[in-house]
Amino acid sequence: MLAAGLFPGKLAAQTHGIYDTVKVYAYVTSEGDTIPYGGYLPSVEVYGRMSKQWRNYWADWTRLRNAVYVTYPYAKRAGFIMNEINAKLVNVSDRKQRKAIIKSRERELKKEFTDKLTNLSVYQGKVLMKLIYRETGNNCYEIIDEYKGFISAAFWQTVAVLFGSNLKQNYDPRGKDLDMEKIVRDVERMYGYRSSAP
Repeated sequence: MLAAGLFPGKLAAQTHGIYDTVKVYAYVTSEGDTIPYGGYLPSVEVYGRMSKQWRNYWADWTRLRNAVYVTYPYAKRAGFIMNEINAKLVNVSDRKQRKAIIKSRERELKKEFTDKLTNLSVYQGKVLMKLIYRETGNNCYEIIDEYKGFISAAFWQTVAVLFGSNLKQNYDPRGKDLDMEKIVRDVERMYGYRSSAP
């Protein structure tokens, strides 16, 4: 481009060169920056070694995720059945009648779940107990105590302790069980479960 002031008496023959203006689309980021759009940058692959700490974290997370996938349907079913039993027991004060209601459901549950639950690992059993607490608001010790009595609850608590577990464990979705809560929410979204988040 020639400027008229540089050559007196001559007018600039052209005000814009053919390459002076190139239309470029732009992308405006959320921070307000404008970045030219349409250019191509080749992708870059960066490889690095995962530290032992992160390998252990992801191994534990994968184990937890698998346990939640296996046990969550059982916990949902247990919560549903316990709510159903509690609804039947609301106006029943007679001990024999209460026992009969609980016994009838117990037979059905044994038929439906005995084989499936005996195939769970000890770790999956621990996860199931936490998920049952999440669904019902009661730990497994309280549930057994309510339905079967103190002696049964104490017996099963002793068995659980021998296997390195505890029936009285609670569920803390904002603390130590945060990863489990995230996985459960993913399972609920994927499989269409109604959330019973605390």
